[in-house]
Amino acid sequence: MEATVSTRDSRSERRGGSVHAPHGGSVYAPLLQIENLTKVFHIRQGFASQDFHAVDKASIVIDSDKPEIFAVVGESGSGKTTLAKMVLGMESSSEGILRYKNRVINDISRREMKSWFYREVQPVFQDPFAAFSPLKRIDSYLYETAQNYKMVADKKEAPRYINEVLSAVGLTLAEIAGRYPNELSGGQAQRVAIARALITKPSLIIADEPVSMLDASLRMSIVNMFRKLKEDNNVSVIYITHDLATAYYTGDRIAVMLRGWIVEMGPTERVLGNPLHPYTQNLKTSIPNIKSEEAWNEKIDLAVIETDEYTRTGCKFAGRCPAVMDICHDNVPPSVVHEGRSVKCFLYDDAVDADKKRMLTPAAV
Repeated sequence: MEATVSTRDSRSERRGGSVHAPHGGSVYAPLLQIENLTKVFHIRQGFASQDFHAVDKASIVIDSDKPEIFAVVGESGSGKTTLAKMVLGMESSSEGILRYKNRVINDISRREMKSWFYREVQPVFQDPFAAFSPLKRIDSYLYETAQNYKMVADKKEAPRYINEVLSAVGLTLAEIAGRYPNELSGGQAQRVAIARALITKPSLIIADEPVSMLDASLRMSIVNMFRKLKEDNNVSVIYITHDLATAYYTGDRIAVMLRGWIVEMGPTERVLGNPLHPYTQNLKTSIPNIKSEEAWNEKIDLAVIETDEYTRTGCKFAGRCPAVMDICHDNVPPSVVHEGRSVKCFLYDDAVDADKKRMLTPAAV
């Protein structure tokens, strides 16, 4: 099993985080449990076909007793969005286990997905304007969501409830009532999209690149809003991004993905403050100063996708790694717990000769 680092402590269970055992006791159940999750796409090339591992044995646990913002970062093609789609039930997994509140997501019926799961787990996508029809008034989406999920007893209560939810994202119903999506700014449209997600009182929000289409000033307001929602609404957020600056600012924990692998995972301050995996170190150097306001204004250009990294026999980063060893070319590195985080690298494997690691380890390690 892949190494995981959980944040669970001795706090009492909240938001349905425990399930009852057959003999009257209770068994702890995480909010979300991802174990060795894999998605394989079969790509045809002429008469031949090749397996493409978009997500490869990913393991993550998000606890139910403490809301958190869990950031997932990596360059384009790392598997972030595919992972999100599997959590949302939009993409089936090839292998592994995916549980929400102790229920296997792939085993939930289509009817219960609509009535229960999508009430509990809500998405926020990259382009807020793509989520709304340009021919439909934007407040109608909020009314429909409230009524379809029976969040209000009757239509008369809907305006009060919707206005209450909008206030959590810094808007009022009066500001958006009767308006079409194109009449709103990008920031306003994204706030409405988040409000729509909050109407069902979810326990988990999957936010896939929610600020990438906004300018720097609006990014700050949106990520601050996620932090406030976590505290005020007890909502956990999986925050998917290629922007390490917002991930650092927002995330309680972080998973760094490379070609389907989670190569480093743990508390954000620890992982980005002192990265151990050579790939994470490479990402960090993309930002001039991770604590500087300048980081919000500069676009981070990550490495161009190298297709052979997906199918490489050994470590997928071996072709770019400054600390590569012979073992890396032919063997898949283990995920080990080191300095309070999991890291998928032979540099931290006790079975690898220590003298060789000292000779090849980058100065940053």
